[in-house]
Amino acid sequence: MDTIAAAAQPVDFSLIALFMRASLTVKIVIVLLILASFWSWATIIQKLITFAAARRDAARFDRAFWSGQPLDDLYDRISDKPSGAAERVFSAGMGEWRRSHKDEGAVIPHARQRIDRAMSIVVAREEDRLSRGLTLLATVGSTAPFIGLFGTVWGIKSAFEGIAMSQNTSLAVVAPGIAEALLATALGLLAAIPAVIFYNKLSADADRLAGGYETFSDEFSTLLSRQLDEG
Repeated sequence: MDTIAAAAQPVDFSLIALFMRASLTVKIVIVLLILASFWSWATIIQKLITFAAARRDAARFDRAFWSGQPLDDLYDRISDKPSGAAERVFSAGMGEWRRSHKDEGAVIPHARQRIDRAMSIVVAREEDRLSRGLTLLATVGSTAPFIGLFGTVWGIKSAFEGIAMSQNTSLAVVAPGIAEALLATALGLLAAIPAVIFYNKLSADADRLAGGYETFSDEFSTLLSRQLDEG
């Protein structure tokens, strides 16, 4: 009779109540998924801000580079503190260009290869900086559903053990344990779906920005090579 009376009592299905009633293992899984979700969103917001700033810096430098002003003047103005990736690529190439000239004006042999290598190193460094943190999103997106599923399986196991001990299969007794177990799967999906979506978007944005730096490097190298040939 006591068991039937307890089953008839209204059950609190709020998220906090489900968490408090869950077993220790399920609680650990839920906490891990919540932390992973917060970490993912922090990475997403940080990368969105970084990429937006990179696009603004690239557009501003592109306007300055193609404005017709002498490249030496542009280099003198930004070489000390380049503010963006495009400026760092330009500074690397222009700095090597200047170092490749002797005092009397002659060009040191293999200047073209050194200029290309100097800009390639900076481009590779910028590509690494753009992709930094995206591995976290891929990891959360691929593992969070399985972590949540583990919590669900463990919670259902605990629920069935409780049913066996109480020897009561009424839905009012079974439902709370199942709800607690399914909370882990829901949180796993809640962490994984945004991580996968933004991983794909941010990866495409990083590739697009890196491609722009490589294109500029090629254009600038061609321009300097033309001047070397004419000289």
